[in-house]
Amino acid sequence: MATVVLVGTLDTKGPEYEWLSARLRESGCDVVLVDAGVMPSPVGTVTGDIDAAAVARRAGHGLEALRANGDRGAAVSAMADGVEQIVGDLYREGQLNAVLAVAGSGGSFIAARAMQALPIGVPKVLVSTMASGDVSPYVGSSDITMMYSVVDVAGINSVSTQIMGNAVAAAAGMAIHHERRLNEPQPQGRPLIGASMFGVTTRAVDAARQRLDELGYEVLVFHATGAGGRALEKLAAGGFLAGVLDLTTTELADDLVGGVLSAGPDRLTAAGRAGLPQVVAPGALDMVNFGAVDTVPERFAGRRFLEHNPTVTLMRTTAGEMAELGASMGRKLASAHGPTAVLWPLGGVSAVDAPGGPFHDPEADAAGLASLRAALRGSAVDLREIGAHLNDASFAVAAADHLHQLISTRKRSHPNV
Repeated sequence: MATVVLVGTLDTKGPEYEWLSARLRESGCDVVLVDAGVMPSPVGTVTGDIDAAAVARRAGHGLEALRANGDRGAAVSAMADGVEQIVGDLYREGQLNAVLAVAGSGGSFIAARAMQALPIGVPKVLVSTMASGDVSPYVGSSDITMMYSVVDVAGINSVSTQIMGNAVAAAAGMAIHHERRLNEPQPQGRPLIGASMFGVTTRAVDAARQRLDELGYEVLVFHATGAGGRALEKLAAGGFLAGVLDLTTTELADDLVGGVLSAGPDRLTAAGRAGLPQVVAPGALDMVNFGAVDTVPERFAGRRFLEHNPTVTLMRTTAGEMAELGASMGRKLASAHGPTAVLWPLGGVSAVDAPGGPFHDPEADAAGLASLRAALRGSAVDLREIGAHLNDASFAVAAADHLHQLISTRKRSHPNV
């Protein structure tokens, strides 16, 4: 029978979780209730299968000490640590087919931490009062399904039963499907390749994807919008991929300069740490991304801009910024444990960096290449300068073929990998 793990703060939401537990069992699922509440629950409230004291202990704390401390932020963080570990244990032990939580801000933080730590593909449903705003802190790079609670999670009423009923139906259906999938023989799929793409590098990635498909791979494409880069890094770290075709590294520019699509400082590191074969290119390093024109910070006045659409404004990276990006890329890739190559297109790094394009700046691109070359000197990384534009089919096919070569060579050397 499929099992849904309920994560909730029973000190404030006991009746809601009692209702959820009953509805899930009516839907044909087993339930494991994890209590993440810090304060004592009201008398008569449903008790957790894993109580709050056990959650606190799992995080290395005593529940009474957390209560006595009086620091709510510290208590919430501690319970999030404990819930993350317990939920992970339940998954590894085969006692979890889905996770469901209904919560306010604190409970959403606790449940989301545990959900984000689970592998992609494990069902995760979070009903939250925070879901009508910026949900990126809760979703991260995971596949969490968030629903807005509409009313506060404060009692069983004619509105909350509809919202929570939908969440129960979603979680139960996904859990049953997940349990069935685990027990069915899985067909041997094609090796997976993670690829990064942006609108201005689409032609390159499409051509490379077609070539890799011909070579027997399945290509997963990630939109380089910050969240996409983090998702690519997470899959690379999690052992899902046979290789990475990182043709669009534009998120590095946003992280350096202060754009809105940064994937964080760890971008371009997971494949190297995991020893995965990777082919990297400077796709869209010529730009930093902002929102609408009137949202661009004043400190960038006088720079070269391009209004990509009414909600996206691009800013050309300078020669100095390109030099920093080349050096940063080189440092990260030089520490890779697996076969790594960088292909640098001498004809331009994006659709708007082509000759005659609004961001065409050969000197800035050359500064990036020179710094990259210096940073890679003495490393095992293969740097190849290609006399083509990034979006030329010849460049894309060369990148795909080179990744295939790296994967094939590694497989011959390490047949059990």
